[in-house]
Amino acid sequence: MKVEELLKPFPLKEFHPFPRALMGPGAHEMIGPEAIKLGFTKPLVMTSGLRGTDIVHNIVESLKYHGLEPVLYDQVESNPKDYNVMDSVALYQENRCDSFISIGGGSSHDACKGARVSVAHDGRNVNDFEGFNKSENPNNPPHIAVSTTAGTGSETSWAYVITDTTTDPENPHKYVAFDDASVTSLAIDDPVLYYDCPVDYTAQCGFDVLAHASEPYVSRLNFQPSLGNALHAIKLTAQHLREATWNGQDLAGREGMMYAQYIAAQAFNSGGLGIIHSISHAVSAFYDTHHGLNNAIALPRVWAFNMPVAYKRFADIARAMGIDTHGMTDVQAADAALAAAIRLLRDVGIAERFVDVKKDTYSKNRLGEGPTKYYERRKEIKGDAEDVDAITRHVLGDACTPGNAKECTFDTVRPVVEHCMTGDLDDLLS
Repeated sequence: MKVEELLKPFPLKEFHPFPRALMGPGAHEMIGPEAIKLGFTKPLVMTSGLRGTDIVHNIVESLKYHGLEPVLYDQVESNPKDYNVMDSVALYQENRCDSFISIGGGSSHDACKGARVSVAHDGRNVNDFEGFNKSENPNNPPHIAVSTTAGTGSETSWAYVITDTTTDPENPHKYVAFDDASVTSLAIDDPVLYYDCPVDYTAQCGFDVLAHASEPYVSRLNFQPSLGNALHAIKLTAQHLREATWNGQDLAGREGMMYAQYIAAQAFNSGGLGIIHSISHAVSAFYDTHHGLNNAIALPRVWAFNMPVAYKRFADIARAMGIDTHGMTDVQAADAALAAAIRLLRDVGIAERFVDVKKDTYSKNRLGEGPTKYYERRKEIKGDAEDVDAITRHVLGDACTPGNAKECTFDTVRPVVEHCMTGDLDDLLS
């Protein structure tokens, strides 16, 4: 079912399944036994490599100890590309693997979900499956998703996001594929694995969580089963993101964000998203910048854009963020929620405008690195009129846009994108 169909009068709401999950400290010790229970013998392990940690090495060695024959693909990039997916599919087929294990954040999980769908269709290009339930064979290889960041919640959702770099190499396109067949067989969330997540990535991933939670709460889909999870995820993020960011060895902070990201994803799984994500997808497509960072920069602007049609919902968000709204009108409380989001962004040290994002803004930044010629040329976010127009057009074609709280047109969205590029956040508070 397409989002446009869900927005018709008297819509039929659709609930999407969640996988089984193991959550909490020590959960990753169960990967081997659970893989055996699921019938794995030769899994393809997909990851970014998590260079500088022993996480992947230890898990691979544990799999071998349990009698499995893992094959490692550790070349998944941030904002996974179509060629990452197809290279892993070729490796899977060449080694006659029978299952998948993804280790990392949303990039590893998303690339793996795309690879599973491709394998189930004899290696068809992953870009063929953009959209809603485009796969024809629901019998994908089994998949265990092991999270090492608190961000996307991809391990429990029906969505995966891939950047198409080949259809039109001079105009990359980042798309969302929603497919019930891509849901993982088992999600494993262990906050102990988050300890090695760098400060900047912890902060940026945390704003992905806040976007995942807030967008379904104000979405035009108004999917009632999602609202409780959305609001609680906002509360957990407000309570724990600062501690998780600046004291990464704090178990309470890491575990709080683990639950926040997990239930936020369950909220958007059926409750929809909006143009925070659409703007993020566009900027990632053109500059390969981190998805969570993009969400963080877009979030205050999109909240301000959407508030006039959802003041009561944003007043609820204010209370979830710990604001005492006694004596405030809904409009005042909504404004307080926006101020709290900006305060949180500043407290965890995230850039406030896209033009402020440079090569040294955060670790492992791929700005201007390639590997394609297109990305090698994109060394600096210009934020000029051409940039703003291209991003706005990408936003309007994104699968998340129809769920946005406020109707989106080129003329209404363009100023939001422009403000994300060069505007001052304090302007939103005046």
